[in-house]
Amino acid sequence: MAKRINTPLTDDVVRTLKAGDNVLISGVIYTARDAAHKRLVALIEKGEELPMDVRGQVIYYVGPCPA
Repeated sequence: MAKRINTPLTDDVVRTLKAGDNVLISGVIYTARDAAHKRLVALIEKGEELPMDVRGQVIYYVGPCPA
Protein backbone atom coordinates (compact mmCIF):
# COMPACT_ATOMS: atom_id res chain seq x y z
CA MET A 1 0.00 0.00 0.00
CA ALA A 2 1.31 3.45 -0.91
CA LYS A 3 2.05 6.04 1.76
CA ARG A 4 0.47 9.46 1.28
CA ILE A 5 2.86 12.32 1.99
CA ASN A 6 2.72 16.09 1.52
CA THR A 7 5.44 18.60 0.77
CA PRO A 8 7.21 20.20 2.42
CA LEU A 9 8.22 17.04 4.27
CA THR A 10 8.75 17.02 8.02
CA ASP A 11 11.60 15.15 9.71
CA ASP A 12 9.03 12.79 11.27
CA VAL A 13 7.64 11.84 7.84
CA VAL A 14 11.12 11.35 6.36
CA ARG A 15 12.04 8.99 9.20
CA THR A 16 9.10 6.72 8.28
CA LEU A 17 10.23 6.29 4.66
CA LYS A 18 12.35 3.38 3.47
CA ALA A 19 13.98 2.65 0.11
CA GLY A 20 11.44 0.91 -2.10
CA ASP A 21 8.39 2.48 -0.46
CA ASN A 22 5.58 3.47 -2.79
CA VAL A 23 4.50 7.03 -2.08
CA LEU A 24 1.79 9.34 -3.32
CA ILE A 25 3.09 12.90 -3.09
CA SER A 26 0.90 15.99 -2.86
CA GLY A 27 2.44 19.42 -3.14
CA VAL A 28 5.37 20.95 -4.96
CA ILE A 29 7.96 18.62 -6.49
CA TYR A 30 11.09 20.20 -7.96
CA THR A 31 12.50 18.47 -11.03
CA ALA A 32 16.05 18.91 -12.26
CA ARG A 33 18.55 17.12 -14.43
CA ASP A 34 22.28 16.57 -13.94
CA ALA A 35 23.37 20.09 -14.90
CA ALA A 36 21.03 21.66 -12.35
CA HIS A 37 22.14 19.26 -9.60
CA LYS A 38 25.77 20.12 -10.40
CA ARG A 39 24.97 23.84 -10.12
CA LEU A 40 23.22 23.39 -6.77
CA VAL A 41 26.17 21.42 -5.38
CA ALA A 42 28.60 24.12 -6.57
CA LEU A 43 26.54 26.84 -4.86
CA ILE A 44 26.45 24.84 -1.62
CA GLU A 45 30.22 24.23 -1.74
CA LYS A 46 30.83 27.98 -2.22
CA GLY A 47 28.51 28.77 0.69
CA GLU A 48 26.18 30.71 -1.61
CA GLU A 49 22.42 30.92 -1.35
CA LEU A 50 20.36 28.49 -3.44
CA PRO A 51 17.72 29.90 -5.82
CA MET A 52 15.00 28.18 -3.75
CA ASP A 53 14.61 26.80 -0.25
CA VAL A 54 15.07 23.03 -0.56
CA ARG A 55 14.46 22.16 3.10
CA GLY A 56 11.72 19.55 3.26
CA GLN A 57 11.24 19.56 -0.50
CA VAL A 58 11.17 16.67 -2.95
CA ILE A 59 13.75 16.93 -5.74
CA TYR A 60 13.14 14.44 -8.55
CA TYR A 61 15.90 13.71 -11.06
CA VAL A 62 14.74 13.92 -14.66
CA GLY A 63 17.11 13.66 -17.54
CA PRO A 64 17.64 12.33 -21.01
CA CYS A 65 17.12 8.64 -21.54
CA PRO A 66 17.63 6.37 -24.51
CA ALA A 67 14.64 6.18 -26.82
